[in-house]
Amino acid sequence: MGSFSLMHWLLFGGVAILVLGGGRFSSMMGDVAKGIKQFKKGMADEDEPKREPSRIDAKRDAEPAPLREDH
Repeated sequence: MGSFSLMHWLLFGGVAILVLGGGRFSSMMGDVAKGIKQFKKGMADEDEPKREPSRIDAKRDAEPAPLREDH
């Protein structure tokens, strides 16, 4: 009584596809893949340190309008 061999896993996968249907099984795997991508993206976002924008990155103030001379 040990772990399952490769043949057991292949047989289990075949039965699962037959029971659940090919379309349903592939959509579940697509959902799992999307979840993994979102998890990796979230982990990458957490790793970036939060920093204040530098003077170069900050928006420049609007320049004053030129003075009009009325004649």
